[in-house]
Amino acid sequence: MSISKSKPVRDVLLAFARVHILHHASEERIFGVGMMAELGRHGYELGPGTLYPLLQRLQTEGLLAMQTEVVDGKMRKYYTATGRGRTALQAIRPKLAELAEEVLPDGTTPVAGHGKRRAGGR
Repeated sequence: MSISKSKPVRDVLLAFARVHILHHASEERIFGVGMMAELGRHGYELGPGTLYPLLQRLQTEGLLAMQTEVVDGKMRKYYTATGRGRTALQAIRPKLAELAEEVLPDGTTPVAGHGKRRAGGR
């Protein structure tokens, strides 16, 4: 599912991607390439020109904290959810559950292969 769909679909999918990012960043530190792979596993096709500005916005909004570290001779930016980011995620979860219950047909289950997986780390 390409993020470059029509603007209304794109806006919703980007909001879903933000929730994914907050979720993974609240569990462990994440980095761009790892998060791109994780989102890709869920069918999101976000390129660096979309993902990195999104991570920057989440940081500017105070939802993510960023720390740089040298990995294999290159600077890598790692992100973790801040207290504000964790609070936002907690506020989103009940609404997300309510939406899923209302919108998804009874008995709908996640697509095979789209379960939990690590998105960051080293």
